[in-house]
Amino acid sequence: MLNVERWAELRRLHFIDKVGVRELARRFDLHRKTVRRALRSADPPKYSRAQRPSKLDPFTDEVHRLLKDDPRLPVVRIRELLQPLGYTGGETILKRHVREVRPLFLPVRTYQRTVYLPGELAQCDLWEPRREIPVGCGQTRKGYVVTMTLGYSRLGAGTLIFSKQAPDILAGLLRCLVRIGALPRTLVWDREGALHAGGGRPTEIFAAFCGQLAIGWQFCAPRDPEAKGIVERSHGFLETSFEPARLFAGPRDFQEQLDSWYDGRANARFHRTLRARPIDRFAHEREHLRPLPEVLPDLDRRVVLRVPPQPYARVDSSDYSLDPRLVGRRVELRISPTEVSAVALDSGEVAARHERTFARHVTLTALEHARLLREQREARQHEPEVEVRALARYDALIPA
Repeated sequence: MLNVERWAELRRLHFIDKVGVRELARRFDLHRKTVRRALRSADPPKYSRAQRPSKLDPFTDEVHRLLKDDPRLPVVRIRELLQPLGYTGGETILKRHVREVRPLFLPVRTYQRTVYLPGELAQCDLWEPRREIPVGCGQTRKGYVVTMTLGYSRLGAGTLIFSKQAPDILAGLLRCLVRIGALPRTLVWDREGALHAGGGRPTEIFAAFCGQLAIGWQFCAPRDPEAKGIVERSHGFLETSFEPARLFAGPRDFQEQLDSWYDGRANARFHRTLRARPIDRFAHEREHLRPLPEVLPDLDRRVVLRVPPQPYARVDSSDYSLDPRLVGRRVELRISPTEVSAVALDSGEVAARHERTFARHVTLTALEHARLLREQREARQHEPEVEVRALARYDALIPA
C-alpha cells in the first residue's frame, strides 16, 4: 500500500515534472494500475481495517433498554446485569459504549456564559485549609476562610474563622466587605446551614445582618456549585498559590499573610478571562458600589452572668479571669472575634478585657486580677483568730 509521502511524490512528478505512468512505475517499482489509482485519487491514502465484531454487539439493545429505564445506571451495575445473559466482555468496551450512548437517554446540562454588571453581586463561600492552624499553647485547630469575590471585577477578600456558627461566619463576611470598602447589591451563598433556614429563606440572624446593611441575598439551588463558580475557582487558586509551602505562627499571622496574598497576588494578577487585573476593573466597579454605613452591624455575642466566687468566665472551653471585686454582681460578657470583655451592669465598671484565644482548655488570668486575688488571699490569712471554748463550758450553761 502507498503511504502518504509516496502518493504525494507520484502526483508531483506526474503533474509538475510531466513524468509518465510507465516511468513512475519503473522508478518506484509499482504496478501501473497502482500508479494510475494514486494519480486519480485527490485524497491521501488511508489505512483501514475491517472492524471485527465486538462481544458487546449482541447486548447493545439490552444496554439501551437499561439506560432508558435509568439513564444514570452505573457501568459496573450494567455489566452485572449483562453477565447472567451471557456477556463475557470486559468493562472497558462497555464503558466506551455507554459513554457514547448515555447522552441519548440523559439530557446533557448546558451552561451559558454569564456576564455580571458592575456592583451587581458578590459570591461568598467557606474554604477549608488542608492543614490545621496553630492557635498557641502547642495546639492546632481546624480553620475556615470566609471568601468573597465580586462578580464584575473578580476582586476578592478572605477572613479566617474557627467555627461555622452564624456569628463567626457573619463577622468574617463583614470583614471581607470592609476590606473591599463598599457594598454590592446582592450576596450569593450556597445553602450554608447557619445562614439558610430552608426553602431559600435566610435565618433570622442573616436576614438582620442584610437588613442592617440594606443588601440583598440569594441562595443557590441544591447541588449547584456552578452557580457560584467564580468564588469556587478562587478556592482552587488558594489551594495552589496561597497554601503550599507556607508556615503560620498563629491566627493573626495567617490573616496577615492572607491579606497580603490577596493584595499582592490574587487581586493584582492578570486575569485570563477578563483580560485585565481585578484591581483595575475594581476602579471602574467601585463607582457602582454603595458605601459602607457609618455604623456597622454589631455581631459580638453577649452573655449576662453573675461573677462566681472563682472569678472566671468560660468561652469556647477556655476560662477568662474577671475582676474578683465584682464577685456576686452581674456582668455582661462580650465576645468578639478578637476580644473577650466584660462590664458590670450596675456600675459600668470594666470587669475584664482579654485578647481572645482559640486554644482549647486554657486559663487566661489578667495581671491585675491575679494581684487582686493574691491581696484578698493574704488579707484572709491575717484575720483575727476566734477563741475556741471547751465543751464543758457549754455543759455548765445548758441544764441537762
